[in-house]
Amino acid sequence: MFIALLVMFVFALILAPQWWVKYVLAKHNKTLDGMPGTGGELAVHLLHRFELSEVKVETTEEGADHYDPADNVVRLSPSYFNQKSLTAVAVAAHEVGHAIQFNRNEKVSLLRKRYLPKAHLIQKYGIYLIMALPMLTAIFRVPHVTALTALLGVVTLLSSVLIYAAILPEEWDASFNKALPILEKGEYIPKEYLPAVRQVLRACALTYVAAALADMLRWWRWLAILRALR
Repeated sequence: MFIALLVMFVFALILAPQWWVKYVLAKHNKTLDGMPGTGGELAVHLLHRFELSEVKVETTEEGADHYDPADNVVRLSPSYFNQKSLTAVAVAAHEVGHAIQFNRNEKVSLLRKRYLPKAHLIQKYGIYLIMALPMLTAIFRVPHVTALTALLGVVTLLSSVLIYAAILPEEWDASFNKALPILEKGEYIPKEYLPAVRQVLRACALTYVAAALADMLRWWRWLAILRALR
């Protein structure tokens, strides 16, 4: 019983940041009549205001909001692109913040380029190795395949979390050194909503790390599959 409760506590602790991010974004994604424009309209306006007219604004799949430096594009979910909500405006300003970082060649913008591909590679090849372990065990007669799988899973996903944490300064800068000063002026949102906007911007900054923490549970799924195949 104690072990079961401990496991549940660890799972909840790992998933809590992602739950909180999703909760905050959903909580403030309600249409407000006092908003002067949608998230998409604000993104376009800010890019013109900061003389970044070469940066495009597009819609993307729901929940995949990001700035793509390779294509120089701010991509927003349809619900944020077309909606007049605090979340839509804050997310748009956050992603424009990334565009400002990149197009001004700020040092903080190098963090994503340096670390994000490494995180993706670690996740990709870590999962390949986990899937290959049963075959390697059969060929080379490696004992304790379950323990090896668990260890590999933990190392792979912890490495990924640490790499995502390395780009946190870039995310924080986009939220609180770029987006917040813009929104604090009161031109785009009523000032009474600033505390809520700060909360949304904090969620935006923590999105990558929260998702990476949630990915730590992925190795449990692979371990269960491998046990079933044995």
